[in-house]
Amino acid sequence: MDRRTPVLALAATVLAAGLGAASPASGAAVPLPGASATRVSLPAPRSAATGTPSPTASVKPRKSTSPQGPAQSDGTLQILTYRGYADYSGTTGEFEKTTGCRIARYDTVQTAAQMAAQVGQRPYDVISAGPVLAADLIAGKQVQPVDPAKVPGYGDLTKRFRDMTVRSGKVYGVPYLWGFHEFLYDSSRVKGDPTLRDVFGSGHVALRDTPLTIADAALADGVEGDPFELGKDELGRAAGLLEEQPGREYWTEPLDLVKGFATGSLDYAQATPYYRLLLQEAGRPVKAVDAPRTTGWVDSWMLGAGVPNTECAYRWLAYTATAAVQRKAVAWVGLAPANPKACAKATRRVCDAFGVDEPEHLDRVAFATRPPDGCKPKDGCPAYAAWEKRWHALVR
Repeated sequence: MDRRTPVLALAATVLAAGLGAASPASGAAVPLPGASATRVSLPAPRSAATGTPSPTASVKPRKSTSPQGPAQSDGTLQILTYRGYADYSGTTGEFEKTTGCRIARYDTVQTAAQMAAQVGQRPYDVISAGPVLAADLIAGKQVQPVDPAKVPGYGDLTKRFRDMTVRSGKVYGVPYLWGFHEFLYDSSRVKGDPTLRDVFGSGHVALRDTPLTIADAALADGVEGDPFELGKDELGRAAGLLEEQPGREYWTEPLDLVKGFATGSLDYAQATPYYRLLLQEAGRPVKAVDAPRTTGWVDSWMLGAGVPNTECAYRWLAYTATAAVQRKAVAWVGLAPANPKACAKATRRVCDAFGVDEPEHLDRVAFATRPPDGCKPKDGCPAYAAWEKRWHALVR
């Protein structure tokens, strides 16, 4: 039988769902889900026929009249985010209409590496950032503290996520979307009940191409503490576990996962619950490994440093914190909302897959920080540069 037929059929299903619309920043170049498929009872992706950008196409940035100048103070806003993260279903137009603020510049990138490079080129009023970039922006004084009192609805956001943006008693971000990892397996090829150790012992597995995957390897190795605060020996064992199978795949495009499961070349893959839903609805015999602990991340909106007038920036922070906007983001991007009130109607199934309303479910998730965070190099924890060095040596 020609393997191209199921590959193309499954790929078409995913592309129809808008795969690859956004690239949540968990610290590396990791594109994640696009719009949710109607097959999982979510709104169908918008198209050019509706006048709204398709999630599979880049949103054309709006260029400011002063591209090298400071952030604007004339009722305009300059935004840096991931493709598909904020301009969907008419959200930016709605923001301009309801707030009176004009989006003078809207720059998008596809990967966290591109985000880090872009944020260093010019100032922005608001930036969406994952844990590693957020830590770098705070340390580099490229963002300023946020006053939660100026963000109506801030209290509706999950407290655990709010606390993650606090440094030295100051709030530096407004949580937006989050996710965690599952390790999927093809139950027609893998029999029994595989463990996380089985995943990392396989040569037929696709892992995310990010140094933070070392934290998942540490969990497979049995680390008891925070997998993002590894000691030198723990880091060495986790990286060693990855090095045992030099031929495995490291993915940056989610479509690689789809192809792998469609062709039977993969036994396992690191993904999110959204992909489990998507693949199962496409008829693939995919299940999630029952693991006691896993890793995740939270993306937040941050306020750029040196913004001369923050009125429109705060209006954006308040707008994106609302249940209505986050509900659209869940349906479009396939991640979970920081505002649980967004879990209603069409987004309920995705929220249930992520366990949004189950605090005990989230207790098993170790949310990413920029290693080593709470454990400092002087305490025997290698800095993040050591993680990057081990990872680049492994992948290259």
